[in-house]
Amino acid sequence: MDTRYVGIAELADVPSVAVVIDVMRAFTVAAWAFARGAERIVLAESLDEALALKTRHPDWVAIKDGPPAPGFDTVNSPGMLRSMDLRGRTVVQKTTAGTVGALAVKDASLVLCAAFAVAEATARLLRSRACDTVTFVVTGEGGRAEEDLACAQYIALRAAEGTPAAAADQAAPFLRRAAASRAAEELATGVREGVHPDDVPLCLELDRFPFAMVASWDAGVMTLRAGEVPGAGAGDV
Repeated sequence: MDTRYVGIAELADVPSVAVVIDVMRAFTVAAWAFARGAERIVLAESLDEALALKTRHPDWVAIKDGPPAPGFDTVNSPGMLRSMDLRGRTVVQKTTAGTVGALAVKDASLVLCAAFAVAEATARLLRSRACDTVTFVVTGEGGRAEEDLACAQYIALRAAEGTPAAAADQAAPFLRRAAASRAAEELATGVREGVHPDDVPLCLELDRFPFAMVASWDAGVMTLRAGEVPGAGAGDV
């Protein structure tokens, strides 16, 4: 499998297969939303669009980065989301990097959104599709976010043919890189707003869930859905 790692601004063409990475915190949050029962996640292009969707669909759950704001139900924090009951609900998510990255590759034939929480399932899906070339979109810090790059490289390793089965042993150096990242420090020290004390540990949980998250253009919006992948491990929710 040929791989390339690019920032959002470096996407000069439409990739065939794109894996969009946002570990801290968009796609860890998305994974938790599905684990809490969400049916789908609509990735909004702007805060205004997210609020407009919420206005048209009051039963939808709207999420944004940063501190709480009028019109939004919660913030982009896995620690806060994990206590919510989202069974059968549609979630609208707008973040600084993750949702932007997914929308930037909306015309790709396959778009996956990922974090460490769904790494193995994502890798297995790539392997099952026999993807020859995969573009990993490193969304944070203009493509330089260490936690996103580490996650992307780990998924690529797991997706490669003949990769050994000891995922936890392989993951250790990648998780250490993520734990030492600028994003982890900013979350842990309160530089970023809308943070739960458990956010960093939750973002560093490996293979918590057995599903991969596939995004597609559906009725004028980018929609993320979860699908279980046979053989992918998961912890207890």
